[in-house]
Amino acid sequence: MRRLFLALVMIGGLACAYAQKLSPKWEELTAGDFVQAIHQSQGVCVLPFGILEKHGPHLPIGTDLLDVRFAVMNAVGQEYAVVFPEYYFGQIFEAQQEPGTIAYSLSTQLILLQETVKEMSRNGCKKIAIVNGHGGNNSLLPLFAQAQLASPRDYVVYVVGLPQRSAPGRPAMKSDPKNDMHAGETETSAMLVARPDLVHMDRAQSESGADQHRLNLPENVYTGIWWYARFPDHYSGTGSAATNELGEFDQKEWSRQIVEAIKAIKTDSESLRLQNEFFEKTQHPLDTKQ
Repeated sequence: MRRLFLALVMIGGLACAYAQKLSPKWEELTAGDFVQAIHQSQGVCVLPFGILEKHGPHLPIGTDLLDVRFAVMNAVGQEYAVVFPEYYFGQIFEAQQEPGTIAYSLSTQLILLQETVKEMSRNGCKKIAIVNGHGGNNSLLPLFAQAQLASPRDYVVYVVGLPQRSAPGRPAMKSDPKNDMHAGETETSAMLVARPDLVHMDRAQSESGADQHRLNLPENVYTGIWWYARFPDHYSGTGSAATNELGEFDQKEWSRQIVEAIKAIKTDSESLRLQNEFFEKTQHPLDTKQ
């Protein structure tokens, strides 16, 4: 009896170890392992959303894609979820003048993202967390999430926004935080940790990341050309001020925030319930209590 008990314990331990060894990367899983991964993740799948655009004179075109996947992979190492492959089909019209930029039409962006989450859902991802790694998606992704209420569906889309950079203990910045928006000290520091082999610090000062102030409009007036007006070289900040210390802190904190989001999404049962309730009411608007 004791031998049988020990054998069962060993089998259970091996099964646990096997589960822990499942890759979180969608593309690395076998079909059989994918089924196990979906169960282990409780149906939570993460779509890291990057872009292809110039990042100053010193960072790679895929900085946002590489950076967000680095943060996500560190997060799912702590809280397991299935991670969708590289995704860069976002909003970047403002950088079309720069080499290497891939700017899909708005209709393509929305249709492709809708088809992607639909296919993810069909494969068991009933809670889809889109983790944004690109500032140009700040308007696109909330619009997409809101559009999920257009018709009934059996899954929920969550948008995890850009990381908060105000955690206690964050190393002091050397450059002006107000102008640190693209390929500057923060983003360069993060890449020094994520992909130091692709950072060319010797080129960081070959272009200026200063605000050109070429528009004079009230704060409540928006125009799409605002970014080009301020930063025509698609560089905002001082990349040469980057440090590993800042990068390590920010990467760890970003992953922590993603872990918190995944945990909350796993335990969330209200979003789908309320979504279903909403869709039911949309079929009978005159019956909705006034």
